[in-house]
Amino acid sequence: MGALIGEHGAAEIWAALRAGTKLPDVEGTDTQQRSTRTARQERWRARAQGIDPDALLSASAEMGGRLVVPGDPEWPGRLDRLGQRRPYALWLRGVQDLRNACLRSVAMVGSRAATGYGLHVAADLACGLAERSWSVVSGGAYGIDGAAHRGALAGGAPTVAVLACGLDIDYPRGHEALFVDIAARGTLVSEHPRGTVPTRHGFLVRNRIIAALTPGTVVVEAGLRSGALNTARHAQDLCSVLMAVPGPVTSALSAGCHRLLREWQAACVTDAADVAEQLGPIGEELRPGGGTALARDGLDEESRRVLDAVPDRRGTGTATIALAADLDLDAALGRLGLLAAGGFIERCAEGWRTRPDSGMQER
Repeated sequence: MGALIGEHGAAEIWAALRAGTKLPDVEGTDTQQRSTRTARQERWRARAQGIDPDALLSASAEMGGRLVVPGDPEWPGRLDRLGQRRPYALWLRGVQDLRNACLRSVAMVGSRAATGYGLHVAADLACGLAERSWSVVSGGAYGIDGAAHRGALAGGAPTVAVLACGLDIDYPRGHEALFVDIAARGTLVSEHPRGTVPTRHGFLVRNRIIAALTPGTVVVEAGLRSGALNTARHAQDLCSVLMAVPGPVTSALSAGCHRLLREWQAACVTDAADVAEQLGPIGEELRPGGGTALARDGLDEESRRVLDAVPDRRGTGTATIALAADLDLDAALGRLGLLAAGGFIERCAEGWRTRPDSGMQER
């Protein structure tokens, strides 16, 4: 399907599936690939013809969700590194713009059955990174994932949870309150529409998205058979920075991290400063606490006009900001993305507003 969409475009393939017509060929495919695609066509057609797109979008909107596709302003460009394995679309729920939240981000994964040591390290790492304006991407599961999300929120940064089910399903059930917090201050992500239940295969497939959204992945605590090593493999395949936290040599839950350090050439990290050093530009001095990652004096004239047009508390839409800044919509969107990545503004339910900790609300 990825090859078909890449060569012919999603609209043409969708129209063929809905009409029940033969799918076009893909240049360079061999006999076995054509046979596999032919065997799958009937299943694809049945699924496509059983979907009411308008009803699906309306139901998602009612629960505060939205759909983004490649080419949309909110689509994270890093996902394009996956090539034919790139998601066809993403369902989102939350106040943060996904692309902007992932511009300066790190993936943090590890064991579900984490020890107290692992939970402490994950939360401390995530909080320290948040204080340096790094957002955290993880999978919303028990253990290391949950500690990473909570640590990022405690540090005042957005966090992104990539789920293996529809956004209307709270899985695991014990993280229902956490998912509410993430939606209120970050973003929930899934490539599955509402109503999709999680499967073992779905967890492994979603790991590629966690790895692809960020420039680097940290494995905090993982056994030799942990699914976190699957995410690490995706990160390595994408040439992202791979990092691991060492643990007690007597702990089986740190054996996977030690293998990453010994055999996969992962960088050894022990605190947020180590992670930031691996991911930040060479020679950059990362700020130690809140505020913005850039100085207002360093902004160009158009960015300053856009920033002046963003309200302090109640958000406003992109079109209104573009009009006030005397810019076209595309130019305003680009400036808003840069300002969000720099920590000046944030996305909210009404549109955009200045961040409370950026110092801009005193202007």
